[in-house]
This record gives sequence, structure tokens and C-alpha cells, in this order.
Amino acid sequence: MEQILNFINNHWDLFTALIVILVLLFASTLLDAIRGIKQIGPAEATNLINHQDAIVIDVREDKEFAGGHIINSLHIPMAKVQSKLAELSKYKTSPVIVSCRSGARSNSICGMLRKNGFENVANLKGGVIAWQNASMPLNKK
Repeated sequence: MEQILNFINNHWDLFTALIVILVLLFASTLLDAIRGIKQIGPAEATNLINHQDAIVIDVREDKEFAGGHIINSLHIPMAKVQSKLAELSKYKTSPVIVSCRSGARSNSICGMLRKNGFENVANLKGGVIAWQNASMPLNKK
């Protein structure tokens, strides 16, 4: 215990940075929970797609999407999602998985969808990168 206190005393700047990072991580997770956004991995996404007919909305740009996307995903670039809400309204009660490259853009779109009445929205945690790392297939057509 004394060593820990000595470390904190000698390296208060590093300890403060650690505390700030932990608070930010906790706050982000708590905020997503409050907003009703689930963070799911590739395995859970596959389960939702196969067993609950979840729709996948890919919010990446055209070039990114053309480089490989989740099979049967609906491509709507992030900047166009707001204007496509009327078309997407038929999925308000269906499971919706939003994906992007890393999960950051899709997380903000999940918040937008929740605010617009979508009941079952999930963010693909880690995005298409996580999907690829899990050895899941991508469609390049």
C-alpha cells in the first residue's frame, strides 16, 4: 500500500490522467445506457440478424461501403440518415444494428434513431473492423 501511495505522490500527473480516462470511459458507457443504445459485438449481431431478422444500416461513405460490407446491409451514408428517416420508419419496431468502420459514427446515428422513435437499436461495437477481426464475411458486390 505504501508503494502505491509513493507512486501517486511521485507521479500525480500520471495518476490524474488515469482517473480522467476512467471517468470518461465510465461516463460514455453510462450515457449509452441512459440513451438506450446497446453495444453489441459481431456474434450478437449475427444472432440478431439470423434469429430476429435485424436490419443492418451501414453509415459509412460510398467508397468504404464498396470496399466490403455486411451482407444485406442497407447503405445510408451518415450525412443522409436524417433525410431517410421516413423510409426507415418501417423498421421502428424491428431490431436495427448500425455499423460504420469503428463504431463511433454508428453510435451517434443510434442516438438519432432512438430520438426518432426506433425502439430496438444497437451499435456494432468496433464496427466493420471488429466484424472482420471476428472472421465474419463481407460482401464486396
